[in-house]
Amino acid sequence: MKENVRNRVLVSGCEGEENGYNTQLLYFTCSSLSRDDRYLFLITDKGGSPNICVKDLRTGDETILTDNRNGVMKSYVYFDCQPGTGLSKASVCLDTDRAIAYYIRDNRICKVGLDREEKILAEVPQDRVTAFTHVSQDGKLLCVPMTDARALDYDPETEGSGLDRRPVYDIDGRVQEEGLSSWLCVYDTGSGKLLYEKTVPKCWITHVQFNPVDPEIIMYNHEWSSFDCGIRRIWIYDHRKDEIRPVRTEGDDTLGDTRGYPRKRGDWVCHEMWSDDGTIVIYHGGYENGPAITGRYELASGRYWEIALPDDYNAYGHFTMDHDMNLVCDGYFKFPEDVKIVRENSTDNGPDPHKKDGEYICKVIPDWDEGVLRWVPQCRHESDWLGQDAHPHPIYSHAGDRIYFNSRSGNYVKVYSIDVLE
Repeated sequence: MKENVRNRVLVSGCEGEENGYNTQLLYFTCSSLSRDDRYLFLITDKGGSPNICVKDLRTGDETILTDNRNGVMKSYVYFDCQPGTGLSKASVCLDTDRAIAYYIRDNRICKVGLDREEKILAEVPQDRVTAFTHVSQDGKLLCVPMTDARALDYDPETEGSGLDRRPVYDIDGRVQEEGLSSWLCVYDTGSGKLLYEKTVPKCWITHVQFNPVDPEIIMYNHEWSSFDCGIRRIWIYDHRKDEIRPVRTEGDDTLGDTRGYPRKRGDWVCHEMWSDDGTIVIYHGGYENGPAITGRYELASGRYWEIALPDDYNAYGHFTMDHDMNLVCDGYFKFPEDVKIVRENSTDNGPDPHKKDGEYICKVIPDWDEGVLRWVPQCRHESDWLGQDAHPHPIYSHAGDRIYFNSRSGNYVKVYSIDVLE
């Protein structure tokens, strides 16, 4: 099978290192591709400051859609940046059906389409910080997660660590101790009107996702849970009922192949996402003092399926899905004869127990009832994982025939793709 692992193909980014710049996909909670797979939306710092760029995959033309000249705005993941000024790289999300990008620039919530006409929808309050946004499938609603700015109130020079100079203190711990809040802020994408904001006390929200078929339901997270990560990470808010409930609970009724591990509060789970029909939540993580896992939760029945990975699949990675619920992953997998590349490990470590040194992009075909994952390695992504932007975060095309991912194997992050090998 190793002979089938092929070379990646450069899609966007500098071909040489002498006049380099960084280019990356949007975050995995939304696609970076228009529904017809023609337009690929990217973030690039070509020219200095980051801006939103679109590549026409038919013609090869790239067009800068925004005019940010003020650097990177401070937000989740981009801790050591400017409060309220510049482009929030974490904020960019795509309405795939209408090819409209939503984003925050200079604390203004904006949108832009292929016509390059920017529209300002609303402003972020000065005493809040933001994170990864999401637009509803029908294109009518935008959810912007906000948190008390105090959560990220620190001096990066004296209280920061790692590549991103993230806070050395426990952010979730501060949120708990000081009683800080987050808000699910939902806006009308046409008028920019704030339709509602749901206050979530003692919570640091960084990921939000509308249910694909029912935008009255929003999935959100507690980021970097300082305790009980196995049951505190993933939550669902039902706006109709004004009810909040956790997705993953403790129990030993899990289907699949858990190798005897029950669901516990001491587990680690993350990177939740919806199935297309809004009936299933997919996540991954690891059992407490046990192997890595990928999991599935069915809303209607309340049932869980989890599949434990082999013990040597211990390289951190992300799972995303195509429209047939096949997975793609940028970590975990290894061939038995592989010798890990020895490199400085990524310093952007959260609470996860796994090293960020995965090497392969793999198609992963799950059989949840049998508890089996079939791994089909596609290529080496060759990313160094050093910092959030260098996480490969692979996504399928809407047709399911190509995979796109980020990689930095030199000085700059670039975007690559490969035809899907079955």
